Amino acid sequence: MRPVRYDRFYTYAELTETLEAWAAEAPGLFALESLGRSYEGRDIWLATITNVETGPAAEKPAFLLEANIHAVEVTGCTAALHLVHRLLTGHGGDPNVTRALDTRAFYVVPRLSPDGAELALAERPRFLRSSVRPYPRLDPEDGLHEEDVDGDGRILMMRVPDPNGAWKEAEEDPRLMVARGPLETAEDGRFYRLLPEGTIRNWDGVTIKTPPPLEGLDLNRNFPMEWATEADQQGAGPYPTSEPEVRAMVQAVVDRPNIVAHIAYHTFSGVHLRPYAGYDDDHYPTPDLRAYKLIGEEATRLTGYPAVSIFHDFKYDPKQTIKGGAHDWLYDHLGVISWTTEFWSPQREAGLRDYHFIDWLRDHPVEDDLALLRWSDERFGGRAYVGWYPFEHPQLGSVELGGWDLMNFWANVPFEQLEAEVAPHSELALFHLLVSPRLEVHSLDVERMGEGAYHVRLVVLNSGWLPSNVTQKAVERKAVRPLEVELTLPEGARLVSGEERTEAGQLTGRVEKRSPLWWGNDESTSDRAKLEWVIEAPAGSELGVEARHQRAGVVRRVVELR
Repeated sequence: MRPVRYDRFYTYAELTETLEAWAAEAPGLFALESLGRSYEGRDIWLATITNVETGPAAEKPAFLLEANIHAVEVTGCTAALHLVHRLLTGHGGDPNVTRALDTRAFYVVPRLSPDGAELALAERPRFLRSSVRPYPRLDPEDGLHEEDVDGDGRILMMRVPDPNGAWKEAEEDPRLMVARGPLETAEDGRFYRLLPEGTIRNWDGVTIKTPPPLEGLDLNRNFPMEWATEADQQGAGPYPTSEPEVRAMVQAVVDRPNIVAHIAYHTFSGVHLRPYAGYDDDHYPTPDLRAYKLIGEEATRLTGYPAVSIFHDFKYDPKQTIKGGAHDWLYDHLGVISWTTEFWSPQREAGLRDYHFIDWLRDHPVEDDLALLRWSDERFGGRAYVGWYPFEHPQLGSVELGGWDLMNFWANVPFEQLEAEVAPHSELALFHLLVSPRLEVHSLDVERMGEGAYHVRLVVLNSGWLPSNVTQKAVERKAVRPLEVELTLPEGARLVSGEERTEAGQLTGRVEKRSPLWWGNDESTSDRAKLEWVIEAPAGSELGVEARHQRAGVVRRVVELR
């Protein structure tokens, strides 16, 4: 089986070649299709991984993994490939992988936004949020635009000497830039203006503006859940699912009602995020919040990443909420358990603890920066934080380039740690799928009642940890159908009692089982459904029975009437 490389991030061509190779090497486990095309016409690949000998993916509970919706966050694509390779090589040897692929299915979208990723991975990169489509403006505005001005494959920072600059060198380490004191004057030291590496469009020699990006879309604000206009949610697009990448994913999900869970791979922060982005935990049905917290505990155990609420712990602004995100849409509209994993925490790697995921980025003690500098020096020989070096800028003249290499050491996991960082998340994906509901036949009995008459009794059960509906939200939204049971009568047969096609509600799982001392435990057989029929049919004829549930799977049996 073709291995995954961890010494590089795959271009679109390399990604496509790898997926097509796996399709050829493992046709019984792996199928490749295009969900649609990106703005620039690239296929958006979907891999389906299941053992087709035990049934098609559409008839099994399924887990959706989606990665790289944001252009520079290419770590997620590598993590998705790690999972696929783990599944293909583990089937038949690893018990959990074998059980997962024999009884369930994975859907993997390794790169939802291929156009933006191509720019991020170019020899002279450009960094966009998501799509390359110009929006909401058609032409770039005047001002500073990020660019790899010296052609070294990195976009760093520029420090420009300026008596009115807001930054100065730290006393502890001159590489580190710290804020100028509120009372310091130009005579008190050497000060700098810090700018992203780039060039200035239509510069007047004095004014440096920071214009909004020409490609202003954020595809993870374009989903249908509480979508807001550009005035209220930057990057949201002109209408929900206006962008071909998001529209393709939404249609793929709607076409696959067997999806029970979803994780989106992003960077960075080293955390698992659960909905809601815009509501506190009281907005959850009680059993759903409990299930989320229990799964989050296992996610932390397996990966070391904490599992937190976006609303309570990951707001970019305390007075604003994110609208139009994938996780909110999948959970609130469809009742699918959905997470966002933000890979990688440089702060944690440098030994920092008990910091706030977002507030730390706004302000933190200089000691934290010094710890990060030591981490860069000791672990990466100073490649993560680049010492300032002179450069003759075509417009600004003599400047210095340096600072954090954000693309390679913050926005993504460094290659030295890439495989080790993503590997535990494949185990989490396996766990998440294996706790899904699963429909099984408990018993199918036939009793002869008299000449040509038979009593048939079917008992089916949910052997999974989660209920067949997965969440209470799915029931509230009427997003999931009840269990359906249908007979295929033999020729010449007549149904005396019972329905040829009937609904049997939802089947509970084990997620609500708590302490044996908890008086609210329900020990009834609500995880089972019993159905009975009386049939008149010729002796020796065969009766077909099919039980199906969108999220718990399909079982079929044929029984001889004798």
